[in-house]
Amino acid sequence: MSEKTTQTLELLKMALNAKGKTSPSPFTNWLQPTVLEANYGSLTFEYVIRKEMTNPAGALHGGAVAGIMDDTMGATLFSMEKGAYVTVNLDVNYFAPAREGDVIRSRSTVVKEGKKVIHMECELWLADDGKMLAKASSNLMRP
Repeated sequence: MSEKTTQTLELLKMALNAKGKTSPSPFTNWLQPTVLEANYGSLTFEYVIRKEMTNPAGALHGGAVAGIMDDTMGATLFSMEKGAYVTVNLDVNYFAPAREGDVIRSRSTVVKEGKKVIHMECELWLADDGKMLAKASSNLMRP
């Protein structure tokens, strides 16, 4: 997006490459992301898939995929300090599985910012080979 910054964004930049549990969101803390990149309107997180994130077949649970992507987009808006937004819709396309022990990355981007609604996209891929696992789009609204 632009060279804008916020206090929250600067804190994220100071936490680059450090796995932490310091988010105000309990769900984010459960996911245990590592911040890889923090820009105004875009964040990139890395996750290690744990057993409790998988389904009975041993793959990353589809709900966990959606949760990771929704959380990444929410964290992006939080870092922009725009106030509270809620997810209106979340459309996820699943392309490939991830397994316990895999390292994955999510990257969210603000596509269009209106006065009350912000449209975002998020991609999820394997860190080692760049294989895309899922892509999502979402509209978030200021209540």
